[in-house]
Amino acid sequence: MRQATAARKSNETNISVRVNLDGTGKTSVKTGIPFLDHMLTLLGTHGLFDLTVKARGDLDIDVHHTNEDVGLVLGQAFDQALKDRKGITRMGSAYVPMDEALARVVVDISGRPKLVLRREAPAVKKPLTRSTSYAWGDAEHFLESFARTAKLTLHVDVLSGSDFHHTCEAVFKGLGRALEAATRLNPRVKGIPSSKGRL
Repeated sequence: MRQATAARKSNETNISVRVNLDGTGKTSVKTGIPFLDHMLTLLGTHGLFDLTVKARGDLDIDVHHTNEDVGLVLGQAFDQALKDRKGITRMGSAYVPMDEALARVVVDISGRPKLVLRREAPAVKKPLTRSTSYAWGDAEHFLESFARTAKLTLHVDVLSGSDFHHTCEAVFKGLGRALEAATRLNPRVKGIPSSKGRL
């Protein structure tokens, strides 16, 4: 089974993540940021990844540190679960609609961390609790952190969408489906899927 556990503890956050790439989409996500919990549940469900995320952070300040560190630790867990990358499809993509929103997400498990995200920031913020809120910049920061430690190239294009919640939902569902396609084992792939012989 391709699974891994990763953790990070600092003065700002305490986070643990467990991922099984060959799961069925069972998720348990508790970050203290309800909107992020919802997005990561969608990612696991649509990627068919078994995903457990536990986080405590300085949410009395804002969501920034917890949001970033969850992305970093989740990326580390994916990186570790992929092991040597032998036999994976490597690239994957998905178009996902959510009512008026439409997102295209493309992943290359390349070893070259990069996020390219195209859309104007929605003006609407999604309130979460009395002390925290989640904005488009937080979603972008999460994706950047995840791509960095998962060591993958991630392109996200929001092709339409006026509602913040719908837009994020399309993106995170798309990320799950693109990752499922990219991490899928292909019996025709012998060894590392690269002409260089390494990723």
